[in-house]
Amino acid sequence: MFVVIFGRMTCPFCVRAKQLAEHLETIGTIEGYRYVDMPSEGVTKEDIAKTAGKPIHTVPQVFVDQTHIGGFTEFDRFVREKQLLAPHEDSLR
Repeated sequence: MFVVIFGRMTCPFCVRAKQLAEHLETIGTIEGYRYVDMPSEGVTKEDIAKTAGKPIHTVPQVFVDQTHIGGFTEFDRFVREKQLLAPHEDSLR
Protein backbone atom coordinates (compact mmCIF):
# COMPACT_ATOMS: atom_id res chain seq x y z
CA MET A 1 0.00 0.00 0.00
CA PHE A 2 1.46 3.36 -1.06
CA VAL A 3 0.08 6.72 0.12
CA VAL A 4 0.38 10.05 -1.69
CA ILE A 5 -0.59 13.22 0.16
CA PHE A 6 -1.08 16.55 -1.59
CA GLY A 7 -0.93 19.50 0.76
CA ARG A 8 0.72 22.64 2.05
CA MET A 9 3.18 22.73 4.92
CA THR A 10 1.25 25.63 6.50
CA CYS A 11 -1.87 23.45 6.79
CA PRO A 12 -2.25 21.68 10.17
CA PHE A 13 -4.35 18.84 8.72
CA CYS A 14 -1.73 18.31 6.01
CA VAL A 15 0.95 17.98 8.68
CA ARG A 16 -1.23 15.51 10.61
CA ALA A 17 -1.83 13.41 7.47
CA LYS A 18 1.93 13.35 6.80
CA GLN A 19 2.66 12.35 10.40
CA LEU A 20 0.09 9.53 10.22
CA ALA A 21 1.59 8.25 6.96
CA GLU A 22 5.11 8.43 8.44
CA HIS A 23 3.95 6.42 11.43
CA LEU A 24 2.24 3.80 9.24
CA GLU A 25 5.43 3.44 7.22
CA THR A 26 7.52 3.11 10.40
CA ILE A 27 5.35 0.31 11.79
CA GLY A 28 5.26 -1.40 8.39
CA THR A 29 1.56 -1.27 7.57
CA ILE A 30 2.17 0.72 4.37
CA GLU A 31 5.02 0.32 1.90
CA GLY A 32 5.69 4.02 1.84
CA TYR A 33 4.33 7.46 1.20
CA ARG A 34 5.07 10.62 -0.75
CA TYR A 35 4.17 14.09 0.47
CA VAL A 36 3.66 16.58 -2.36
CA ASP A 37 4.04 20.18 -1.20
CA MET A 38 1.70 21.75 -3.73
CA PRO A 39 3.15 25.28 -3.83
CA SER A 40 6.76 24.16 -4.23
CA GLU A 41 5.87 21.55 -6.87
CA GLY A 42 3.43 23.76 -8.78
CA VAL A 43 0.43 21.47 -8.23
CA THR A 44 -3.03 23.07 -8.09
CA LYS A 45 -6.36 21.87 -6.71
CA GLU A 46 -7.52 21.69 -10.34
CA ASP A 47 -4.68 19.25 -11.09
CA ILE A 48 -5.76 17.05 -8.18
CA ALA A 49 -9.42 17.30 -9.24
CA LYS A 50 -8.54 15.79 -12.63
CA THR A 51 -6.98 12.78 -10.91
CA ALA A 52 -9.69 12.48 -8.24
CA GLY A 53 -12.50 12.88 -10.76
CA LYS A 54 -14.29 15.50 -8.68
CA PRO A 55 -13.82 19.08 -7.51
CA ILE A 56 -11.28 19.59 -4.73
CA HIS A 57 -11.83 22.44 -2.28
CA THR A 58 -9.54 21.62 0.64
CA VAL A 59 -6.18 20.09 1.44
CA PRO A 60 -4.77 17.65 2.23
CA GLN A 61 -5.95 15.26 -0.44
CA VAL A 62 -4.88 11.66 0.13
CA PHE A 63 -4.59 8.84 -2.39
CA VAL A 64 -3.92 5.21 -1.45
CA ASP A 65 -2.65 3.05 -4.31
CA GLN A 66 -3.87 5.75 -6.72
CA THR A 67 -7.42 5.69 -5.27
CA HIS A 68 -8.69 9.01 -3.93
CA ILE A 69 -9.50 8.69 -0.22
CA GLY A 70 -10.25 12.35 0.62
CA GLY A 71 -8.91 14.69 3.27
CA PHE A 72 -7.37 13.98 6.66
CA THR A 73 -10.66 12.91 8.26
CA GLU A 74 -11.31 10.36 5.51
CA PHE A 75 -7.70 9.14 5.65
CA ASP A 76 -7.93 8.71 9.42
CA ARG A 77 -11.21 6.80 9.01
CA PHE A 78 -9.64 4.63 6.28
CA VAL A 79 -6.72 3.76 8.59
CA ARG A 80 -9.10 2.79 11.41
CA GLU A 81 -11.43 0.78 9.15
CA LYS A 82 -8.51 -1.15 7.66
CA GLN A 83 -7.06 -1.61 11.17
CA LEU A 84 -3.66 -0.31 10.12
CA LEU A 85 -2.79 0.77 13.66
CA ALA A 86 -2.39 -1.41 16.73
CA PRO A 87 -5.55 -1.30 18.92
CA HIS A 88 -3.87 0.75 21.67
CA GLU A 89 -2.59 3.31 19.13
CA ASP A 90 -6.06 4.09 17.82
CA SER A 91 -7.03 5.72 21.11
CA LEU A 92 -3.84 7.82 21.18
CA ARG A 93 -4.86 10.04 18.25
